Amino acid sequence: MSLSPLAYADSLRIGTVDFVSPDEIKVLLDIEAPDGVALNTGTPRPFPRINGYVLIPSDDGHLVAQVEWITIERSQYPKRKGMQDFGLVDLPYPLRKMSLNPLGVLGYQGKNMMGKDAYRFRRGVESYPTVGDAVQLPTQNQLRAIVESGDNRHVQIGTSPLAANAEVRIDPDRLFGRHLAVLGNTGSGKSCSVAGLIRWSMDEARKARDGADPNARFIVLDPNGEYANTFRDLSKVRVFAVEPGVGVEQLQIPLWFWNSAEWGAFTQASAKTQRPTLIQALRSVREGVFAAAVTPSHEMRRYLRTLVSILQLERNSGSPWAKFPHPKNFLEKLKKWQEGLSDQDTFTGDEKLVLDSIRNNLTALINARGGQYPTYEFTRGEIDELLSLIQIAHSTFGGSDTDILPIDADVPRPFSGDQFLRNVEATAEQLGVSEYVETMQMRIRTLLSDSRMKIVSGAAQDLTLDDWLRNYIGDNQASNGSVTVIDLSLVPAEVVHIITAVIARMTLEALQRFRKLNHGKTLPTVLVMEEAHTFIKRYHDDAENQNSAAICCQVFEKIAREGRKFGLGLVLSSQRPSELSPTVLSQCNSYLLHRISNDRDQELVHKLVPDNLRGLLRDLPSLPSRHAILLGWASELPVLVQMNALPEHHRPKSDDPDFWAVWSGQDSSGQTAERQVDWKAIADDWQQIATPADEQDSDDFF
Repeated sequence: MSLSPLAYADSLRIGTVDFVSPDEIKVLLDIEAPDGVALNTGTPRPFPRINGYVLIPSDDGHLVAQVEWITIERSQYPKRKGMQDFGLVDLPYPLRKMSLNPLGVLGYQGKNMMGKDAYRFRRGVESYPTVGDAVQLPTQNQLRAIVESGDNRHVQIGTSPLAANAEVRIDPDRLFGRHLAVLGNTGSGKSCSVAGLIRWSMDEARKARDGADPNARFIVLDPNGEYANTFRDLSKVRVFAVEPGVGVEQLQIPLWFWNSAEWGAFTQASAKTQRPTLIQALRSVREGVFAAAVTPSHEMRRYLRTLVSILQLERNSGSPWAKFPHPKNFLEKLKKWQEGLSDQDTFTGDEKLVLDSIRNNLTALINARGGQYPTYEFTRGEIDELLSLIQIAHSTFGGSDTDILPIDADVPRPFSGDQFLRNVEATAEQLGVSEYVETMQMRIRTLLSDSRMKIVSGAAQDLTLDDWLRNYIGDNQASNGSVTVIDLSLVPAEVVHIITAVIARMTLEALQRFRKLNHGKTLPTVLVMEEAHTFIKRYHDDAENQNSAAICCQVFEKIAREGRKFGLGLVLSSQRPSELSPTVLSQCNSYLLHRISNDRDQELVHKLVPDNLRGLLRDLPSLPSRHAILLGWASELPVLVQMNALPEHHRPKSDDPDFWAVWSGQDSSGQTAERQVDWKAIADDWQQIATPADEQDSDDFF
């Protein structure tokens, strides 16, 4: 016979509330409560169980709480209801107690379409129970509702072993839009989880489009070369690497993509002399390449514009009338400037006239400071007169006031490495600082002569900006594929941080401009950073000259702070969360935590979550592979997830080394496992020595 609602509720009772605080509820379990397996919930279920769920009836429905610990307390034998014990001696009796963390409220929603009771979980507690309130086990239906509640849960990522294997689904807007951190030790399943999140999301989007490819964009920055073959079964996956091959395209990050901060970090430019020279050279080289036919008049206009900029800087700093030797150094600059003001036959009469007036003024200034005991100081009137003459000449040659600094040093306009080096030398000569920038020039020459960097940055002269955006971020409607894998494993170590920073920054700035030109609409894109502790490592922000690692971290900090507004989501995968930038980690609203054993890493993770959820994180050191704790914005409540299994050919290539198979000569399936080593081939590849076979292939190609 069926039980009445009250009788059924009483059958699920396991104890009473013994202690209440905002972050902890203690429960005294009944003597009749299950002590191993609960049989009254519809199906047999283990109870009591750490991190399991229980319910406490409340005004809004049922308060949902999670078991943190269970203990036995010795006390007197309890008096049972309706029974009287005669002549019994009160001996110590073990009473079971457990501590609960309040999570939220499970509200009743009526009957669903199947005629079953429907419930909905809501995070947060408005009213707490009081001492003596009953504590119940959730039914199978209620247990599933706790885990499966929420809107737009389109993508299933696994099941919950603590909630009757209920499906764990996520809302992609919440998971990717507010940034996700996937943290865990090596071998705990991080890479498989990241690959699975991408694959499962696109599978669901493809179903929603009736089998058509989704308009999705995932950019995977892969420093270990693990993902090259992970998505090969998907249509039109773009893979870029230093060494192209079958299905792998040439990685191209041109030098003209680098901005002034990235150039400054690579060249280690000093703030006082080298960095201003570097920025002025970048402005000059980015502006000069757009003149299809550079005439002598155009060259003179550029030269005069540079003189105006330099003279304004000198006047503002007070060098012409400062203490010795500043005025003498300024005089030497005037002599250099005069050499560049020669006439050309193609100049007009007015152009020759204004140049002549500048030359006469410079001659007068120089001659006035000649003789045996010259006075080098200049007056403000002399400098203002010279500046006025140069500005008039600049206007006569076609310049304007807005043309003085016409080009942002960071605008990605094409130039070659040789052009940039020449501009650095010319700018240093105009500024009179040639002897101070020799070390910076040497670093630039080293970069340009590095054969490995030529492949990545130097051989991309025919690559346009729109082609790069189309290939690396994705074409209109993602017609050329939804996944871009950028293999950074063979990028030279001295520039890998710069290359990574450029890719991330260009992606963010492209999406910023998309929103600007599309009236506030965004282009949802996900940037995945593997081994994030290497590229998003905390740094000392008080350093005068930031190195390339700090510049790379700053780019990701900006993405973490501002990316959501422009549709750029960030997924970080790291085995050392304690080394990550606190700024980036604090901006991640969702966490997928695999096994974490290191004390420092555990301590950091504990700081990321509210105090009343730390009991769940005690599971971290003992989590098996494929198991993770999902918490944060993407989940209504913290939940232990057994991630969906990925087939072998869909997993990133991050398996443990097979020592025993190689030692013994056969693998677990009985197949021969031999490893032949040709160190000569490895050495030739390392030293970039072409083998006869390579030369033959090259001859066949041409």
